[in-house]
Amino acid sequence: MAAARAAELGFVEAAPAWRLRSEQFPSKVGGRPAWLGAAGLPGPEELACALCGRPLAFLLQLYAPLPERADAFHRGLFLFCCRAPPCCAGLRVFRNQLPRKNDFYPYEPPPEDPPAETGECVRLQLKSGAHLCRVCGCLGPKTCSRCHEAHYCGREHQTLDWRSGHKQACAQSEFEIVIETEDEITPEVVENENESEVMGSMGEALEEELDSMAKHESKEDKIFQKFKTKIALEPEQVLRYGRGIAPVWISGENIPQEKDIPNCPCGAKRIFEFQVMPQLLNHLKADRLGRSVDWGVLAVFTCAENCGLGTGYTEEFVWKQDITDTP
Repeated sequence: MAAARAAELGFVEAAPAWRLRSEQFPSKVGGRPAWLGAAGLPGPEELACALCGRPLAFLLQLYAPLPERADAFHRGLFLFCCRAPPCCAGLRVFRNQLPRKNDFYPYEPPPEDPPAETGECVRLQLKSGAHLCRVCGCLGPKTCSRCHEAHYCGREHQTLDWRSGHKQACAQSEFEIVIETEDEITPEVVENENESEVMGSMGEALEEELDSMAKHESKEDKIFQKFKTKIALEPEQVLRYGRGIAPVWISGENIPQEKDIPNCPCGAKRIFEFQVMPQLLNHLKADRLGRSVDWGVLAVFTCAENCGLGTGYTEEFVWKQDITDTP
């Protein structure tokens, strides 16, 4: 049997502003989306909560190129969530990809060194000159009348941003997601080895007692214990990436079946690509995200064929699993 593919783990780190610009292809949390190209950006209707209709807020983006695909040399996934109480439940994710030769970025990768500073602050602006909304990243024709620096798609997002902290400051904090490959030796393997040694020294009576206890352990307990074991070596992980691997569920409840994952509009099935862990909530301030926002696992499924999009954005699928019923 072939060995299971190791997941790549994402961790939150502070980063200078220049590394979070679109031309650096960042994976990041918070702030505004560094869209992968300006053409075909999702509009206000696409970035509205499917449950309550209110505007969604940007949560994170992941740079996830597919080296084997010439049309996906650059590839980004952009995740948005509802932060409007009492809903705080809607989620939408968009995919965009570009070939290496495109109209937005140089053929060669960007330099690792910071650019020469001009003394001016980094502004949220496309190369075409169009400004983007501070909340959702859509085109922002409206401007804050006080500072004339913050742009919005409409009055609703301007009001939301004002209440969420723009009154005190014009910038929201954002963090880079750095990726590392998960260690091959997991706590689960170590535990099994230790269990073998202990069981070998036990009498039959104690062994029978433990077997009886194990039979009464619920499926829910086992899944939650597996989740805790899986993240024990790297408890700060906020993201697990692995296109085509199996997600790690936090609960035995509300695990999607194949029929629950809709096919891509192109007709292909969708496969798991990455999941957002509950640890990310520790890095998100309530005044930015809303006090009622919560999740156990956010699992993102994308087109198995990675269908071609030109320079546009297509919506993929997010499954939300809560932790309210976990032990």
